Amino acid sequence: MAAKHGKHARPTPKRKKPARLAEKLLTIRQQLGLSQDGIIRKLGLEDEIERDYVSKFERGVLEPTLAVLLAYARAISSTGRGEFLEAIIDDSMSLPERLPANPKNQKLRK
Repeated sequence: MAAKHGKHARPTPKRKKPARLAEKLLTIRQQLGLSQDGIIRKLGLEDEIERDYVSKFERGVLEPTLAVLLAYARAISSTGRGEFLEAIIDDSMSLPERLPANPKNQKLRK
């Protein structure tokens, strides 16, 4: 079925934004003991984002891209493979208590 365009077209539904995302990103940075510039370096995103973006992520003003979220997930895993991505974006899950964390030793609370 072709999409309708024009004045009778249905609006595209917005994607649901994780309610706890900003809080979790701030928690990650604080638990890693990093400044906003420090988290950018840890994420390896010096050429992609600036400090004001981190501030906006942590205040919920701006939602990070999937690539940035994956970088956060890799930063908090002792393996560097991003196993905690779901815990970052799923409001019903909590982050590991200590960061960085070993995924093999974690039970993530829902």
